[in-house]
Amino acid sequence: MRPIRLAAAFFAVGAWTFASRILGFVRDVLIAAFLGAGPVAEAFLIAFALPNMFRRFFAEGAFNTAFVPLYAKKLEAGEDADGFASDAMSALAGVLVVFTAIAIPAMPFLVLAMAGGFADDSRMALAVDYGRIVFVYILFISLAALVSGALNAAGRFWAAAAAPVLLNVILVTVLVASAGAEDVVQGRWLAWGVVAAGMAQLGFVWVAAFRAGLGIRLRRPRWTPELKRLAIIAAPAALAGGVVQVNLLVGRQVASWFDGAIAWLNYADRLYQLPLGVVGIAIGVVLLPDLSRRLRAGDDAGGRQAFNRAGELSLALTLPAAVALMVIAEPLVSVLFQRGAFGAEDVAPTAAALVVYGAGLPAFVLQKVLQPLYFAREDTRTPFRYAVASMLVNAGVAIGLAPLVGFLAAALGTTLAAWAMVWLLWRGARGMGQAAALDERFRRRIIRILAAALVMGAAIAAAAAALEPWLAAPGWRYGALALLVGLGGAVYFAAAHLFGGLRLGEVRAALRR
Repeated sequence: MRPIRLAAAFFAVGAWTFASRILGFVRDVLIAAFLGAGPVAEAFLIAFALPNMFRRFFAEGAFNTAFVPLYAKKLEAGEDADGFASDAMSALAGVLVVFTAIAIPAMPFLVLAMAGGFADDSRMALAVDYGRIVFVYILFISLAALVSGALNAAGRFWAAAAAPVLLNVILVTVLVASAGAEDVVQGRWLAWGVVAAGMAQLGFVWVAAFRAGLGIRLRRPRWTPELKRLAIIAAPAALAGGVVQVNLLVGRQVASWFDGAIAWLNYADRLYQLPLGVVGIAIGVVLLPDLSRRLRAGDDAGGRQAFNRAGELSLALTLPAAVALMVIAEPLVSVLFQRGAFGAEDVAPTAAALVVYGAGLPAFVLQKVLQPLYFAREDTRTPFRYAVASMLVNAGVAIGLAPLVGFLAAALGTTLAAWAMVWLLWRGARGMGQAAALDERFRRRIIRILAAALVMGAAIAAAAAALEPWLAAPGWRYGALALLVGLGGAVYFAAAHLFGGLRLGEVRAALRR
């Protein structure tokens, strides 16, 4: 069985995730241009959020958190990993078919649970209509997530990382093809496009698994001792996933009482999800199977090396992104989104949300680095307890501050809860021994990386002020923004190299290993 090359795998996953996020950004730019922050946009975004919420709960959250370490350890030990994966897939499919059959007629209640502000509103009927179409997506994407987890555990990362590109390609195509149609019709086209994308993603990763020699098959569900162990491990993770979704529900409920706020938060979320997806998701995808296999082999020193380098690399890429999102939030939003139905009055609230999300970006990424320390040890109970604590922080901030700061309370709750979760995860990992300890190189370099990010922030703040006339000019704003971003990247990497926080030669060497 081939070893996982951590740095190379990270960059492979990151590259495909970057492509997906760029296309997702194009998708949301088109939604903003065609639908703005109006009722059809908000109704579709809530409908689309429903299967994605339960997908994270069933597949990428609880189920895969338990499945990947068990599958990876079976691969490492040469046991019947494919049989275990087939049983897990069949059980998951059975549960999802029943769940979908219940959810479709119950859609009005699900929509109200997501957005109580839609009651007695034109958005309600639209969200129910779109939701009943879109919800089928959960079946296809959850099975695709399980197959992707098996591919990742086997050290085959590219196909699982590339599959999400299909969703955005299909939705961008649908938006372009439906241009000129009524906005209500466009929303329905988008809903059917999501279903088609789920089928395409499942087919793509299943073919990749077959070509990789993984014998995963759907068969009659059966209850085995391995599935019982999977369920025992997954149960706390499912509860933790439920807590995370409660956090999202709280944010959407708060936002639904402010016209346009769901769309503003979504567009801000799209921008900060770009670095989060490229760095955080890539780290989490690669690190969990690598740590699981190292622990199985008793390689604590290798586990510590993997954990520290993952943390170092993720912060080296995330801290400058966070600073940039906070410093040039308004130019980013105005240049990238302000067109068509998305007017000047939408720029300021979206940029304000982006500043708040940017402050939480390092915390979201650090969670992806710290959580595998627990999941690789099959410990899902401790993260659940921490998730409950972070939920209380989120709810207290979002609900408590809404009368004072309006819809921004939802973003503040999300960010502060993320930092609370990081602190709890870090404190809890101190008893895990050598594999979870920070080494001297990490401690030394993180201060230098932060210093370089702050230097970059000062440089792009000054440059944004100088370029303000060009950032507002229709014929020049894209070039001015590209110049601003390019300048920020150049200043950061030069400062990081000068301060000794980032050695490009080490990155190249890691990729060759």
